[in-house]
Amino acid sequence: MSKTAIIIPARYNSKRLQGKPLIKVCDKPIIQWVWERAMQVKSADIVIIATDNQEIYDSAKSFGANVEMTSENHKCGSDRIVEVAQKYPEISYIINLQGDEPMINPDCVEEVIKQIKEDNNADISTLLSPIGEDEDLEDPNMVKCVRDINGYAMYFSRSKIPYERNYNIAKFYKHIGIYGYKRESLFKMTQFPQPEIEQAESLEQLRALYNGMKIKTSIVNYKAIGIDTIEDLNAFKKLVEVKKF
Repeated sequence: MSKTAIIIPARYNSKRLQGKPLIKVCDKPIIQWVWERAMQVKSADIVIIATDNQEIYDSAKSFGANVEMTSENHKCGSDRIVEVAQKYPEISYIINLQGDEPMINPDCVEEVIKQIKEDNNADISTLLSPIGEDEDLEDPNMVKCVRDINGYAMYFSRSKIPYERNYNIAKFYKHIGIYGYKRESLFKMTQFPQPEIEQAESLEQLRALYNGMKIKTSIVNYKAIGIDTIEDLNAFKKLVEVKKF
């Protein structure tokens, strides 16, 4: 029987916010906030935290999570997820949910699962959100995506795409960093070398596009708050304090 797994990569070392998964908000570490949201996804058969840090491992165990210790030598979260997936041959669909998305909407995860299961042509599924007028299109931390008529991603970039030669025509979408993989697609992608476009943009999904893989996108009205900086952390704390989350 094929199963669907949500795997949450969580590492201790972060250039901008050291020990991020263990930072507590209302007495719960951030990784627990993410795990609790993932546990609400009805289409998932199992939720696993994947880490290379003993403190994160022990914390995850303490709040009842399935957790796997992985190598410290992985270059990216996908490699960490592959190591875990190899231990579970029954898993056919793998959802890569970032460990710094404590506000992730379970319905959004359901959409990623739905697309990867139902679209036979898709190797990967992911989400996009319309960029609002109050958001900075030029911000390189906001990854933009252009997709084709069938909803497949054409390109991802930290630059503003498409370029507005003619104004007030283009629609802009930002990428939400969650991925659904068919098992064989994940293993295939991680075996490819990094192409120049991936190295230039520092966007792993470009490796898949470069090698002809198809990434199906869905548009959702979800404003993600990924915690990368102390400012992000403080914004999340304020939302929790006023009970808007």
